[in-house]
Amino acid sequence: MLNVLIIDDEKPARDRLRRMLGGMPDCAVCGEASNGQEALKAIVKLRPDLLLLDISMPGLDGMALAEQLRQRPDFEDNHMPAIVFCTAYQDQALKAFENEAVDYLVKPVRAERLGQALDKARRFLHGAIPEDDTEFLRSTVGGKVTLTPVRRVVCLLAEDKYTTVVHENGRTVIDDSLTELERRFAAYFLRIHRNALISRRHIRGLERTPEGQALAILSGTDRKPEVSRRNLPALRKLLSGF
Repeated sequence: MLNVLIIDDEKPARDRLRRMLGGMPDCAVCGEASNGQEALKAIVKLRPDLLLLDISMPGLDGMALAEQLRQRPDFEDNHMPAIVFCTAYQDQALKAFENEAVDYLVKPVRAERLGQALDKARRFLHGAIPEDDTEFLRSTVGGKVTLTPVRRVVCLLAEDKYTTVVHENGRTVIDDSLTELERRFAAYFLRIHRNALISRRHIRGLERTPEGQALAILSGTDRKPEVSRRNLPALRKLLSGF
């Protein structure tokens, strides 16, 4: 069962979403909130699986709420809800996905699109936290050993004689080859170039340069690894399932 918290400052909008969710299978509304501060309290108390989150609200708006959730380790480590933005504005999608939203719905929300967003949220929640949370990448620099949880890794880049590990809190280097890492962690990473693996959990989209080069947009970093023509279909297939 997917427990949903509806967050919108307009009651008619909350009522409409509640009615639509009532017709969705394996889905239940666990609560409502009319602003960001109310939502924070409700999230702590109710631990919803999914937030249907408006952006434009008085006080703490939806985007600021999403940013706060990303920065709170108690949510990330315990139960970070999936986020689907429901908004009247069409121009904030990129920022929404930078805040790790799983979907972005423009009002008036249609039942078909809402159902698709719920499916994306279920897939996100199923794959967001690996079954084995003890898997790490080991790095030794200057005699200091650093262990980086695999689920925190954003991408892996082959540079010079080493592999650069770009993770949510910075970067480090390891000796392991991309081929070995791809074999060991196929469930976590997708090959997009002979020099790059990206986290399935952190992929947010594709971008084209004026020269026609495809770049992967990832949450947790400003790096945009190049996508080769050979690997582009696999990435597009992955994105179509979100």
